[in-house]
Amino acid sequence: MAKQTKKQKMLAEKLGDNQALHTFDNALQTLRDLATVKFDETIEVAMNLGVDPRHADQMVRGMVSLPSGTGKDVRVAVFARGDNADKALAAGADKVGAEDLMEDMQAGNLNYDRVIATPDMMGVVGRLGKVLGPKGLMPNPKLGTVTPNVEQAVKDAKSGQIEFRVEKLGIIHAGIGKMSFSDDAIKANFNALVDAVVKAKPSGAKGKYVRKVSLSSSMGPGLKIDTADLAGA
Repeated sequence: MAKQTKKQKMLAEKLGDNQALHTFDNALQTLRDLATVKFDETIEVAMNLGVDPRHADQMVRGMVSLPSGTGKDVRVAVFARGDNADKALAAGADKVGAEDLMEDMQAGNLNYDRVIATPDMMGVVGRLGKVLGPKGLMPNPKLGTVTPNVEQAVKDAKSGQIEFRVEKLGIIHAGIGKMSFSDDAIKANFNALVDAVVKAKPSGAKGKYVRKVSLSSSMGPGLKIDTADLAGA
């Protein structure tokens, strides 16, 4: 049997029963106690849902504004012209353009977390389906990323709005802040995410919807949260 490292021994001692359920507060405190790295770790949530996203009526996807922000510098590109382009820049967009932005993205410059477009620009954006689609960056009116109000969309993206989307195995992953955030700030973001996911329950979901929830940090273990404490889950 391989010899345990000091960190592995410490984890085993502090975690005890790895299958134990935790309250959110206890899980967060445990992650803080175990943190040893020097960088500001991201606090992450994984939600295992009772859905099969291969079926259209069981897809879970949406946007949620995290009240405490994400602690991340979000890069936003906007497809717009004229006054809308000026408003997007004033709101803090990192790149604004039309055909020139399309060509730039086709050349491989895709260092963005969010792509927003005005409705009249979708003819241009549509040519980027094979480029933006696989990265989950394609503007979508249902997510508010195709909108005439690009100014607000940029502000929302910059202030902590995130997208959540269920993966093939029925799991949603999302970052809800940094280790440097206060407990209250992280918990407010956690509650906002859970609430949004619960409200996005699809018509085709049968049985228990939120099956498992875990909390982790960038370099820490995943700790199971007691779903009985989650409102609406």
